This record gives sequence, C-alpha cells and structure tokens, in this order.
Amino acid sequence: MKLLFVVLQMNTNIFRLALPLFLFIFLLPCNGTAELIDKVVAVVNDEVITLSEVEEEAARAYQSLGKELSGDELLTSLAEAREATLDAMIDRRLINQRAKLYNATVTEEEINNAYENTRSRLSLDPVEFRKKLADSGLTEELYRKQLKDQILQSKLVSYDVRAKVVVTEKMIQEYYENHYSPKAEQGSYYLLQMGFTWNPDSDNPEKLAAAKEETRKRAERVLDMVRSGEDFKTLAKKFSDLPSAADGGDIGILHLDDMATAMRTAISPLNPGELTDIIETSDGFQFFKLLSGEEKTIASSSAFEAVKEEIREKLYEDKMRAAYSDWVKKLKEDAFIQKLHAQ
Repeated sequence: MKLLFVVLQMNTNIFRLALPLFLFIFLLPCNGTAELIDKVVAVVNDEVITLSEVEEEAARAYQSLGKELSGDELLTSLAEAREATLDAMIDRRLINQRAKLYNATVTEEEINNAYENTRSRLSLDPVEFRKKLADSGLTEELYRKQLKDQILQSKLVSYDVRAKVVVTEKMIQEYYENHYSPKAEQGSYYLLQMGFTWNPDSDNPEKLAAAKEETRKRAERVLDMVRSGEDFKTLAKKFSDLPSAADGGDIGILHLDDMATAMRTAISPLNPGELTDIIETSDGFQFFKLLSGEEKTIASSSAFEAVKEEIREKLYEDKMRAAYSDWVKKLKEDAFIQKLHAQ
C-alpha cells in the first residue's frame, strides 16, 4: 500500500513546525508490510538530510576508523564521526540556502576545472585519480558534489564575509612589534616549518626504503618550489604532513636549547628569510624558514618591509576564520534546525 501526500500552498512557518511530525508519520510502516527505505536525520529549514546521505559522506571516515579501532572504541568513534559529518552537512545546507538569495550558482565548467586542477596537481592520469578517490572512500560523483559545495561556499564567503574583513596598517605594525621585534630571549628564533613523513612501522626493509625515498623526493620538490619564490605558508597548508600545516607552518618562537642537534645546526647560521636544507628525522624530512631571531649578531629581527605582507596575510586569515565562524553561527541562529534520531 502506498501513501500519497500532496501539500499545497502551506505557510512556511506552519510547514517548519509540522515537518518533523509529517516525516515521522510518512516513514512509519503501513500495516507492518512497508519497508523503511531511508530515514530523515535532520531538518534544515524546509529541507531534510537523510541517513543514507550522511552514511555516504562519512564512508571515508568509517573506513579509516575501521582500520585503527575495534569494539566499543570503534562504535563510539563511528557515532562521533557520523555526528560530525551531519553537523558539516547542516552547515552546507544553510550555505546552499543562503546562496539562493544571491542567485549564486556553480557551473559544470567550474566543477570540471577544479576537478582537473586537483588531478593535475597530483600528477595523476584520469584512471589513477579515480582509483585514488576510491581508495579514499570517495566516488567521483560524491567528490564532484564536494567540489561544488566548496566553490559555492567560496562565493558566499566573498559576498557575505570577505568584503567585511579589514586589516589596517596599524594592525600590521602592532603585530610586528609584538612578534618580530627583538624582544625574545637571546638564542630564540621565529620559524616556519615544513615536514613530510613516511610510515616507519613496515617490517619490509625494501618497502620502508622506497617509502623513505619517495618522501625525500616530495620534500625536495616542495623545497624547490619555495626557493623559486612560491609562498611558504601556502605550500605548507597544501603539502606539509605536520600539524603546523594548519597555520601555514608557523611554529612560533623556539630557543636553540629546545631544538634537536640537527635542527640547531641548520638554523643557527641563518639570516631572516633564509631556508635550511632538508633535515632527516626518525620518520620524515623537514626544512625551515627563519622569519626572525636573536642570536648575537648572526640573526637579527626581520626588517618590517620584508615581513609586512606575511603579517598582513596571517592577520587576514585569522580575521577570516573568526568572521566565517560568526557568519555560520548567525545562519544557524536564524534557521530552523532539528536533528532527529539517527541510529
């Protein structure tokens, strides 16, 4: 037996209030014979998110967790991953709904360009790229959908957020005085870090040697890119395997006494703006850029003009993150959002 619901000219507010009940009734089995095909796990204004959508998007996280955990710990982590995925999907639905107010759209050409740019950057042919997506738990269709959401989000951020973020010369000067001026203790260095790691747990010496060599080559390629003039922080965010990548490789001020011997030897002769060669660690390769330091007369604080644009970029990114967070928070406050039982 099939149910047919026709909803005509419903008032939006009434619809929002009635929607959870409507969905509950709609999904009930009829006379014990109907099968539950899908389940609504969230309502975002007048749209719904289904369990199958969440499961599809969370598949990559599930796959990774399944390799690392088991038992109750795995079950707990899977539930947390599902919840985090649902929260991210709610944010994107709000952004997509906001886009309609601006008539903002994403063309197939834009998606194709983003897809090809990623594939080219990884130096993979189409077959290899699709395999890499599959290995990561992504179908090509889902990946293209993610690209579309990312492009749309970027456009909305430009409309609603980016134009309102301002970095003044006074802000840059104050940041320079607080972070770059020679106020640190003698022997301190302000550094950017780039790191590339391999898995050191392999019992196969040949596989370990191959992984190590490939990691070295990656480090050398990116170091060459920095030396040719590309921005260190941008490259760190794209290629570094270390936690500092999120901050563009910025690890702040370190004292020589806190550095490993190889790192200390490589950094102590540098002048501001210079790079170390590649340094081998127990499970990877790293190199560093000195922004400013104070070690006798070897490395003094950077001249303001030499680091001005780097400071501007950092302040802008910090303000953008804060403004974006506030923007999403406001979208949620103004929206009707209800999470339903998702197990």
